[in-house]
Amino acid sequence: MSNFKPQVSFATEDSIRQYYNNQRKSRNNVNVYPTYAKLKASIGAVLRASHDECAFVVRSRRGEWGEWFEHWQLVNGKPTIVKEGWS
Repeated sequence: MSNFKPQVSFATEDSIRQYYNNQRKSRNNVNVYPTYAKLKASIGAVLRASHDECAFVVRSRRGEWGEWFEHWQLVNGKPTIVKEGWS
């Protein structure tokens, strides 16, 4: 497996409504970023737009094989990783 671009998956009110009205196949929005630094810079806005203030990040790590995942949530208004590990 090679390196891939980091991506964040989250659900918004609109995406959930469209999913239940059969207008889309998934209830989650997926945003792909060119670098992890750019993803981290926008994670606050993503979490505030999210339905339940949480997001799921998947990325590759330098020098490692496989997918690294992170669960992000707003804790006291600050984006925080609450769970992470290898998929």
